[in-house]
Amino acid sequence: MGKLAVLSLSFAALAVLIGERVITLRHLILYHRELSQNYLPNCHYVEGIECGAEDITILENGLAFLSTCVKHPDLPSYSDDPGKIYTLNLLDSKIKIKATNIKGDFDKDSFNPHGISLYTDDKDGAVYLFVVNHPQGKSQVEIFRYDEDENALQYIKTIKHELLHNVNDIVAVGTESFYATNDHYFTNGILKFVEPFLSLPWCDVVYYSPQTVQVVAGGFLLANGINISPDRRHLYVADILKHKIVVLEIQKNTVLSHVKEVDVGSLCDNIEVDRESGDLWLGCHPNGLKCVFHDPNDPPGSEVIRIENILSEKPRVTQLYSDDGSVIVASSVATQYGGKLLIGTVYQKALICDLKL
Repeated sequence: MGKLAVLSLSFAALAVLIGERVITLRHLILYHRELSQNYLPNCHYVEGIECGAEDITILENGLAFLSTCVKHPDLPSYSDDPGKIYTLNLLDSKIKIKATNIKGDFDKDSFNPHGISLYTDDKDGAVYLFVVNHPQGKSQVEIFRYDEDENALQYIKTIKHELLHNVNDIVAVGTESFYATNDHYFTNGILKFVEPFLSLPWCDVVYYSPQTVQVVAGGFLLANGINISPDRRHLYVADILKHKIVVLEIQKNTVLSHVKEVDVGSLCDNIEVDRESGDLWLGCHPNGLKCVFHDPNDPPGSEVIRIENILSEKPRVTQLYSDDGSVIVASSVATQYGGKLLIGTVYQKALICDLKL
């Protein structure tokens, strides 16, 4: 009878723990949240994007780079083709994408691009594109040099390291150096689920250079997008399950110190930074439960949020676009240039709108 009582109490305690975890997880993924539509004028799809543009970033001259067709076991896929990097000239009224030509000894058939970052070398003006790549589900970083005349990416090198085990996004700070986010601690699929279920804050930020590789910040529930301030003194990291943007100051030894966290009220993915104003532009998932199930009859919505004056005592957080999934599904990135707002998604389409500011 004593053993039966202990067993019963153990099962009861386990049930209470699981119940508490389920309630907590539902809160973290904003399962209850529904959006009212908040549209911008003159929105239309970017022709040729049918399997997502998970990340987008823009050069000073208005040339946008789009990372498309990322594939993941937990995501729908609308194309069997390898991923591609497209360019889009936002100063051209035709708004037409062009596929980049990858040159060099690079396996294009297994290309599975995720987060991207651009770096312009002050010495010679050369433009480098850093791409998080997941061939066969692995994590590695590809470095290319961009040739504007040929719209080509010259392959330079692949970077692999045990600390770069679940890379989501990247921000380049040199021709071969960068900060990157790991969105999980474990690489095993089941254990990856356990992490958010138990709210384990084990995700981190890694600094890489040819001379050193080290974890420079941790304590994230799920670290997604990362970017850098125009003066290159602060990093911004999206802790998606905390619904926050974390501000970190870059120290001389590349280690990061925590400055503040800004609530955004949504599951924000990638971060783009306006190089003139310093404003942050965020592509967000308003309801994480819908992102998990991908029900075509109740699709994930999309949301674009801007943060102004993030380093001030009172940053201004504004929703600039929202949709319930009827127009665009699962937005992951948003960025602006020349009065246009460009919105990318994890696996569906890309949208461009006139921006009202």
